[in-house]
Amino acid sequence: MIDDPFFYALAIPAFITVGVSKGGFGSGLGSLAVPLMALAIPVPQAAAIMLPLLMVMDAIGLWAYRARWDRANMKIILPGACLGLYLGYLAFRLLPEAFIRLLIGVIALGFALNYWRRRGGPAAEAARSWPKGSFWAAVAGLVSFIANAGGPPLAIYLLPQRLDKTLYVGTTVVFFAIVNALKVPPFWWLGQFTAENLSTAAVLLPLAPLGMWLGIWLHDKVSEAAFYRWAYALMFVAGLKLAWDGVAGLV
Repeated sequence: MIDDPFFYALAIPAFITVGVSKGGFGSGLGSLAVPLMALAIPVPQAAAIMLPLLMVMDAIGLWAYRARWDRANMKIILPGACLGLYLGYLAFRLLPEAFIRLLIGVIALGFALNYWRRRGGPAAEAARSWPKGSFWAAVAGLVSFIANAGGPPLAIYLLPQRLDKTLYVGTTVVFFAIVNALKVPPFWWLGQFTAENLSTAAVLLPLAPLGMWLGIWLHDKVSEAAFYRWAYALMFVAGLKLAWDGVAGLV
């Protein structure tokens, strides 16, 4: 088990933040956990420690949002996610992680800034789209495999549809529950589930329900208009962190 106090000083707030985001706001800040833990340990190890906790959070989220997710969108985005996961498995040791972080960070920042620029005009709802949904779901699967940063790409597709806030969060919960479950076999084949990683995940496990239930509670307290303001703000913060890490890694 990892015994570095600095690691736990980063991991504890990181996992609570991930739980709150997944439980109430659609995974916008989920992409912050791995970068925070990566200040103390390698990124692949951080992703491996995070996966079991994410799956516990997923189980809680599936119960909390049961039957409250968009089936029509799920038919569009799941096939793309499977492709993205396969590409992530192939690229896990080949593509520069910094480049992936920078690309997704810039996209997320641009999308949030465009939303704020247009906020004074009429709100246009985007329709479901097989090409867009498949593309962004594939990107979400790819970066989720590499860095657990799939929230912003999926939000780029789902947020413009202005779904009911509960339907939106429920859809992201179901999507990432399936994605995270599909990541288990390739993570095992890549040797990520070491005794050290699993024992460390077990120590951090109580943070999963704590963060999730806090997020679910906050979800019921926030209005739909405020929810979308926070959702785009979370995307901006996540994009800023990813872009910063990407630039730092490349230079």
